[in-house]
Amino acid sequence: MSDHALPDTLPAWLARLETTHPVGIDLGLERVAEVARRMGLLEAPLCERVITVAGTNGKGSTVAMLEALARAHGLSTAAYTSPHLLRYNERLRLDSQEADDATLIAGFEAVELARWEGEPVSLTYFEVGTLGALWVIARGQVDLAILEVGLGGRLDAVNVIHPDVAVITTVAQDHAAFLGTDLQGIGREKAGILRAGRPAVLGSTMLPASVRQVATELGADVHALGEAFRREGEGPGWRFSSFWVQTPVTDLPDPGLPLDNAATALQALTLVGIELDPPACRRALAGVELPGRMQWLGQWCLDVGHNPHAANYLATRLAARPCTGRTYGLLGMLADKDADGVISALAPVVDVWVPASLAGERARSADDLAERLALHGGEVGYRGSSPVDAAEWLAARLLPEDRVLVCGSFFTVAEVLEWRLAMSQATDQTAGEDKVIEGAR
Repeated sequence: MSDHALPDTLPAWLARLETTHPVGIDLGLERVAEVARRMGLLEAPLCERVITVAGTNGKGSTVAMLEALARAHGLSTAAYTSPHLLRYNERLRLDSQEADDATLIAGFEAVELARWEGEPVSLTYFEVGTLGALWVIARGQVDLAILEVGLGGRLDAVNVIHPDVAVITTVAQDHAAFLGTDLQGIGREKAGILRAGRPAVLGSTMLPASVRQVATELGADVHALGEAFRREGEGPGWRFSSFWVQTPVTDLPDPGLPLDNAATALQALTLVGIELDPPACRRALAGVELPGRMQWLGQWCLDVGHNPHAANYLATRLAARPCTGRTYGLLGMLADKDADGVISALAPVVDVWVPASLAGERARSADDLAERLALHGGEVGYRGSSPVDAAEWLAARLLPEDRVLVCGSFFTVAEVLEWRLAMSQATDQTAGEDKVIEGAR
């Protein structure tokens, strides 16, 4: 092992991982598979059942609904997702609870020990986090592991694990620097998580033909939305039907997340051998929560959507929920994202834009966004030096009938969410102090 002393806190570990590999993203499975083999992760199934979820959009919501549905049916679960919003601990949930620092550190230490056995292996931040999470899950003896695949599919670290069921939610353009802009090529990369002879759940009717082609070539057992299973209706009262379910599950609640993803989660659950209980399905979908995905905090709607496909979904949801005041769009994006496509999709539902600058090498400035917004005919009310600066400007001017959409990046939503939570805590503390003073009079 390295002569350097290992960190003893989670922040110290994360700081170390950010600097131990020459690049932040290094697609390929050779290094990850070698360390996974040394850790014993490839010798036996990770746990009793494993579902992997890949796609451009909808992965997080599908994982969250799978987790809620499985828990409602009495299963113990582990869910691995990325990235996180406020805390790294969000990436690994055990029975719906975030893993604590000690658990995550134990996983990192196991990876560090393994990568120094024999010829040292260099790993990225994401790869260490993934292997550490898999090590924790393997020792937890849970009934179901739900693993979100990263930006790719075929070459993503999660793909060292062979799933019982593989899910592909959507395929759209994103991460062009790594995946290119050819949808057929992106589809082939996403389909790299599929396995011969095992169920493949295709959760969109708009997937490129390459996904089905790869599934056919592999001999995967395809279950496609609109074919093997269906979602009928919009909003509360929708129904799920499937060749694998004797009686359709009806009168389902709207989880506030894409219903195609909800149907996909239900189908995947049936394919790992769970007999759907309609009351349990209704309870799970009514109570599922996913921060940063159509998350309403009073007048504020927070969503991490950062590509045109996600923006179109946001526009549809906002149009279905009209307000009597003005809709403000607080937009902060990275430079490698399709800002014009996002702006074009959201323009019909946003009255006033408040672009915000993000920090870091990949950041896009508020001025750049403002210029693009002007080209699209958008009204720019203010240019924020940061998402919080933009949020504070808005908070001072919002009328009760107005609303704000915060979107464009995980970074944008994370900063505004943290600011909102701090504001709420300060308000609660002030209210508590007022009550103490009032009681002392």
